[in-house]
Amino acid sequence: MTEQPPFKSTMEFVYGEPRELRPGVRRIVANNPSPFTFKGTNTYLIGTKELIVLDPGPADAAHLEAILAAAGDRPIRYIALTHTHHDHYDGLPALQQRTGARTAGYGPTGARRGSRATSPSGGEFANDDFRPDVVMRDGDALECSGFRLEAVFTPGHAPDHLCFALSGTGIFFSGDHVMSWNTSVVAPPEGNMGDYMRSLERLLPRSDDVFLPGHGGRLEQPQRMVRAFIVHRKLREQAILNAVREGQTTIPGIVDVVYRGLDARLVNAARLSVLAHVERMIELGQLVCPDGSPSLDRALAIGSA
Repeated sequence: MTEQPPFKSTMEFVYGEPRELRPGVRRIVANNPSPFTFKGTNTYLIGTKELIVLDPGPADAAHLEAILAAAGDRPIRYIALTHTHHDHYDGLPALQQRTGARTAGYGPTGARRGSRATSPSGGEFANDDFRPDVVMRDGDALECSGFRLEAVFTPGHAPDHLCFALSGTGIFFSGDHVMSWNTSVVAPPEGNMGDYMRSLERLLPRSDDVFLPGHGGRLEQPQRMVRAFIVHRKLREQAILNAVREGQTTIPGIVDVVYRGLDARLVNAARLSVLAHVERMIELGQLVCPDGSPSLDRALAIGSA
């Protein structure tokens, strides 16, 4: 087992009701709780005179009406996405139809696309067909009346993942990259642990006051959590190395040792997470897969690094 970061398992919310977190930032939690979404997907309404909706959430009529009611007579100028996993993206078409807002996000990445078979939850894979009206790259920004929202490219959990900084406020919307309630799922082929670790390290020099994630409550002292996540992942890789040295050479066997007592609903996610770690560890020379590319059933061996 590896030491867990200081997770926060509580949050104050009522489904369908906007909660002001900071001036000009309100959160509505979608009613789609699960082992992968915690209490549900967080949708943020940003602005006072005109709005950006960040992550419209799942396709849910009640959630759509809650967003529109919270907006009131203030125009929604943009619908922005941290990434196109279904729990963040599927509510976008209906919201755009009702508001005429322009969409913004990374768009197609050209990365290998996942499927229901490779998704930890059966539905967590990016929509590579999404063509945003405004293509966002690292450092690009959306500007509305009185505020500026700047994109920070953070692939790893998903190849199209963006975080967003609300300029001049210390507020950072961290999507599924850094959350307060759990670590991010990194599941190949879309998830890439090397990218994820580099994206975490990109956040260390930042001086944000608070992270507002895609699931779960706000994260105070966010750099502390980022450092904890990096340490946690490195300890997980040490545990994988120890398991291989002790004779557990396949990923299912490694999971049985490293994740003792795991909820059966999370076994597939744990196996995919270990596969992501294994891919990174092979790149670093810590492991080898003599029979070809690593997979859930191919044997692993200790590398030379």
